[in-house]
Amino acid sequence: MSVASDDVEPGYVRVRLDLAYDGAEFSGWAKQRTRRTVQGELESALQTVLRLPDPVALTVAGRTDAGVHARGQVAHVDLPEEVWELEGGKLLRRLAGRLPWDVRVWKVSRAPAGFDARFSAIWRRYAYRVGDQQGGVDPLLRGHVLWHDRPVDVDLMNEAARRLLGEHDFAAYCKKREGATTIRTLLELHWERDASGLAVATVRADAFCHNMVRALVGSMLLVGDGHRPAGFPGEVLAGRVRHSAVNVVRPHGLTLEEVGYPADELLAARNREARNMRTLPLPRA
Repeated sequence: MSVASDDVEPGYVRVRLDLAYDGAEFSGWAKQRTRRTVQGELESALQTVLRLPDPVALTVAGRTDAGVHARGQVAHVDLPEEVWELEGGKLLRRLAGRLPWDVRVWKVSRAPAGFDARFSAIWRRYAYRVGDQQGGVDPLLRGHVLWHDRPVDVDLMNEAARRLLGEHDFAAYCKKREGATTIRTLLELHWERDASGLAVATVRADAFCHNMVRALVGSMLLVGDGHRPAGFPGEVLAGRVRHSAVNVVRPHGLTLEEVGYPADELLAARNREARNMRTLPLPRA
């Protein structure tokens, strides 16, 4: 099967892949003709180890940008039933032998009915890690932590974060794409210090638009280091346009940690619901 499909064709099996990757040397998830990508490596490996005559097509829960990492990414692929029955039990080990060091598949399983890695998901959870120690970031963590050259106040950033929760039009924090909505529901956004002293943002939403997490982090760092008051990120959100003071922070501090799905019996309904274009309710007169 060479083209991803909404429905599983007769004679095919939908297979779920749980995977992780270091994004440093990838030009993002999505396959490109001349650049190295996670999708390109995985599809090539699958076709090779399964000895398939035609290319396969992966569908992913969230397309990460160049330089962004993933610990809990999810994808699916539709395979001929006879191939799955014959090779499914060996697939994990064979992928480990074929894939490059910076991408790993941890689990391979037959997906339940109605499952779609992208449209069945009910939330995605990211972490963004910031080091604000005066001497810089631990060299062993440098590829996963942003160095901020001023100390940040986690409590102030949490005060700012609370004003961003809920369903909003996040146009001010997104790179607009033609025909796509920027309405999202931000379910969780908070900062804490981990055991090593890093300031870590946990960001969970039903979905994210392009650059959304990195722009949100950029606005809150302005609050954390004293450049802007706690209400600033909320004011930017309400304005619905990009603000020149808000930087989209670098990608290497960002990791996709987990993707959430409903119970198996709700997968198909969520799949259908997620395809609808969202709008915000009209204000009451």
